[in-house]
Amino acid sequence: MKIHLLNHFAATALTAAVLSVPSAVSAHNATVPSADGNTAPEAVTADSLLARQLRAEGVTFSHNNSVALLMNGQEKFDDLFKAIDQARSTIHMEYFNFRNDSINRELISHLVPKVREGVKVRLIFDGFGNASNNSPMRKRDLRYIRSKGIEIREFNPVRFPFLDDVFNRDHRKIVVIDGRIAYTGGMNIADYYIKGTERVGSWHDMHCRISGEEVNTLQRIFVRMWELTTGRGIDETGLYHGGQDISYFNGLKPDTCGSAGQKMVGIINREPHTTNKIIRQFYLDAINDAHDSIKIINPYFTLSPRLMRALKKAVKRGVKVEILLSVKSDIPLTPDCGFYNAHKLMKHGCEVWMYEPGFHHTKIIMVDGRICTVGSANLNSRSLRWDREENAVILDKCTTRELNNYFERQKKDCFFLTEEKWDEWRSGWDKFKGWVGHLLSPFL
Repeated sequence: MKIHLLNHFAATALTAAVLSVPSAVSAHNATVPSADGNTAPEAVTADSLLARQLRAEGVTFSHNNSVALLMNGQEKFDDLFKAIDQARSTIHMEYFNFRNDSINRELISHLVPKVREGVKVRLIFDGFGNASNNSPMRKRDLRYIRSKGIEIREFNPVRFPFLDDVFNRDHRKIVVIDGRIAYTGGMNIADYYIKGTERVGSWHDMHCRISGEEVNTLQRIFVRMWELTTGRGIDETGLYHGGQDISYFNGLKPDTCGSAGQKMVGIINREPHTTNKIIRQFYLDAINDAHDSIKIINPYFTLSPRLMRALKKAVKRGVKVEILLSVKSDIPLTPDCGFYNAHKLMKHGCEVWMYEPGFHHTKIIMVDGRICTVGSANLNSRSLRWDREENAVILDKCTTRELNNYFERQKKDCFFLTEEKWDEWRSGWDKFKGWVGHLLSPFL
């Protein structure tokens, strides 16, 4: 079963009730720190205003974090495997997809020696994420992994007739090591982040490594998910060391910002039935708060009407909005809907760049040179209304500048979308598919 089967379920899913659209969050009047670490009595910048709004939604921010950006698959897995090799107590991993390939095997080869040293290793993978990829882990693979002392559990296995299992998946990508460093972003466990695929060529994505107090938040997310998946609790003694010594981790990519160790970071975590609105509200608030610039890279740009309106309004008030999408994709129909939306936004003044050499699975937004996010959430209904997701919100000029520079480098391999280019690139049939896709967007 391929991941694009989600689109075949869309017609059936149209009978489901649509979750209500959230109302805007109003900011309170308390002073809040800006991304520079200063306090301001009023919300004079987008970052301080956004912090207020997210706090009103229950998000906590801490100010003692470092964030190292891992800008491709090679960087991510090299860094992750080095960190695993130096683990002393616990390794916790939660992924949508543990693909049964060369990276999976290399990961296990690093985990097995740690188990022998007494390190507790717990892994969670999503049942649909596994079943829907073209190289899933089988029962024999799981037996082998468990025989090595690794605890691996499947969240919500897919069972016939399947339709009930399409939604409310665990789409997060989290690793926490020794409770001291954590990884999150858009990359699953799969070798196509390094090797690419025949269908789309090279895969591009973004991940980050966090140290500081927000590691504790990511650890708590994993612990809750482990309890939900297994029905058993974890002894949490000694699990939370965010902000404590990490000097024994050597050879990892450094955070080279002057703000390293002082970055303001919050984790937005979407849980069905409890924090349904949190990630979509973050995107709305970030866009509505922007004064100067918005840059977006996202693979599944299906957007809700409210997000479409927010981007149009941003342009009207003088914000420069730039959007980078991939010409190629790993699934059908969803990208057609994204192209349809991009064309509409282009006509309202957004600058749209279409990436050609491979597939951008990257999920980032940068606002006013002060706000950025790296995480698992796409700009589609699955991420914003259905699945379990998690993003790191980073209120830091240096990290945002690094991502802005990355955006500019990617533009060199893009064509700039104009009305003339649109008609040249998209056939009548392609445009029709986009129109159909936008009708189905609440379930794509």
